Amino acid sequence: MTRVEQAKAGIITEEMKIAAAKEGLTAEQVCAAMADGSIVLVKNRLRNIEALPIGSNTHIKINANIGTSSSLSDINEELKKMEVAVKHGAHAIMDLSTAGDLAGIRAALLEKCPVAIGTVPLYEMAVIARQNQKSVLELTADDMFDVIENHCKQGVDFLTLHCGVNKQSVARFKEVGRLAGATSRGGTIIMEWIHHNDKENPLYEQYDRLLDMCAEYDVAVSLGDGFRPGALYDATDRVQIEELIILGDLVKRARARSVGVFVEGPGHVPLHQVAANMQIQKTLCNNAPFYVLGPLVTDISPGYDHITAAIGGAVAGMAGADFLCYVTPAEHLRLPSLEDVREGVIASRIAGHAADIARGKKGAIEKDHEISRAKIALDWDKMISLCVDPEKARQYRDSLPPADQALCSMCGEFCAIKRSKSVQG
Repeated sequence: MTRVEQAKAGIITEEMKIAAAKEGLTAEQVCAAMADGSIVLVKNRLRNIEALPIGSNTHIKINANIGTSSSLSDINEELKKMEVAVKHGAHAIMDLSTAGDLAGIRAALLEKCPVAIGTVPLYEMAVIARQNQKSVLELTADDMFDVIENHCKQGVDFLTLHCGVNKQSVARFKEVGRLAGATSRGGTIIMEWIHHNDKENPLYEQYDRLLDMCAEYDVAVSLGDGFRPGALYDATDRVQIEELIILGDLVKRARARSVGVFVEGPGHVPLHQVAANMQIQKTLCNNAPFYVLGPLVTDISPGYDHITAAIGGAVAGMAGADFLCYVTPAEHLRLPSLEDVREGVIASRIAGHAADIARGKKGAIEKDHEISRAKIALDWDKMISLCVDPEKARQYRDSLPPADQALCSMCGEFCAIKRSKSVQG
């Protein structure tokens, strides 16, 4: 049985109990939400990790993207990035590698990573085609499904699959006149494949075949947003919404086959449209968990896109997003360094926490009250231990001369906390 089948049968498992305890819910609530699809527990049945709960009434989760490229292919570097991301609070890792021994890279990550791992099988399909001196446009349906099955067999926990890019949505894409086209690598591969071959997307046409594979390994389907806007100019246009309508139908079909499913969402969205995007997705996709990249709320911030994404992520989370994909300062510029990974994870964690508070998630704001009590007590050690990034906070604190460490160097003798206490008695 898949986890969804267990939930539909009312079978409360140990995984559900563990998830419930961490999320401040009852096991019965988790079971019911899994049965209706509003919560997904993510874990390949072959892996020995704690299942990741994503969805309604759970804490917002953070994903970190890593992976090789043709300009840098070093598995040891990617393992270090994974370790940094997990250390600083990432709940999941996506391996987006496009160069090197992709199966070997996945195997190493799956062996060492203690959290859920996702992949985009289309990337490997393109690499295999190139290695065989073929075009990715020559891939057959069987070629595609062979790669997907291999990812499942290796133990990947969730797969981003661009099933909503079909002949209908590609025709719409040609009509809308976008400024920046589409920026999903997997989505554009499928789009070009459809355009070149004048055939339907095999991942859409043979969706039941895909679901059967995922059910066998209890792998969650992350329905990719193939027409993700990469510029504010293109946000919330007809092709983006049309794809969501298609994805809503695919969500229903996955639930009917008892496969865990969630939906990916837009990248670049102006701030005043973020909440509406979340509400549209939740409506069209029947309250499926929503996984968003950022979203980035301005296009002018390369070098600071982790901040731009955190702004969008906080609003998105407040309005219903369940899973935030981090964005690093290196976004749009180069592969992220270890420090970029750290900055991206922490920025997304801050966004997720702020949204959890806004949504009234049980236990979220208590952390803020606890650190405030430490601040008022001038208990620097406890305050630092409660920070989202204790290492950085400690570095700043330790940079002060010893004589200044009793107080905040910003206020010094004019310490507002001490003066407040003198009035309060």
